[in-house]
Amino acid sequence: MSPDQPSPTVPPNFELDHLVLASASLEQGSAWLEDLLGVRPAGGGAHPGWGTHNRLLKLDHGAYLELIAPDPGQAAAPRPRLFGLDDPELLALIAERPRLIHYVMRTGDLAAARALLDYDPGVSEEMSRGPLTWRLTVPPEGRRQYAGVLPSLIDWGATPHPARGLPDSGLELLSLEVSAPAAVLARAAAALGARRIACEPGPRPQLRARLRSAAGTVTLD
Repeated sequence: MSPDQPSPTVPPNFELDHLVLASASLEQGSAWLEDLLGVRPAGGGAHPGWGTHNRLLKLDHGAYLELIAPDPGQAAAPRPRLFGLDDPELLALIAERPRLIHYVMRTGDLAAARALLDYDPGVSEEMSRGPLTWRLTVPPEGRRQYAGVLPSLIDWGATPHPARGLPDSGLELLSLEVSAPAAVLARAAAALGARRIACEPGPRPQLRARLRSAAGTVTLD
């Protein structure tokens, strides 16, 4: 190839960045995870202006589990909380127990990645927590796309990935099982081809994550 010829465009990679587990409170969710998995989430912090805060659990292959909850320490947020945590129906569900509600795919080129999806993952918002900065796609009103089965996108830019600084949890993510009508899954086909994601056409949206822990294989849903 001559120096004057443009280099071929390389399609963006999609990698599973993190799972999103919602809870009525961080304390409730942390205790629930410790009982289930034998390990308690750590680190995390507040998302200023978004009305949420979180704790994290390291998974294998550079991924992590995010436990997220409404943050009572923040005044009324000027925008909807992340991942639909203002939705009364979702709040009723997580009042019973923590729920796996969403997942986020990592890419190094948000614009190119969006162009490969047949749905709008939302506006790319610049966010920060402590020394971390990133860009996350946020749908209108903060709602999850198709009850959470169509992923959000994240780009960490120059920020070291947070999973690097988390203590080892001993947890292995065996698979994230994504179920929805085939036409819905097709809209995110480029992202759903990433490793450890298993798609299964079904009548309604559903997420299940199978984890291997010291206590054996556990399913989050």
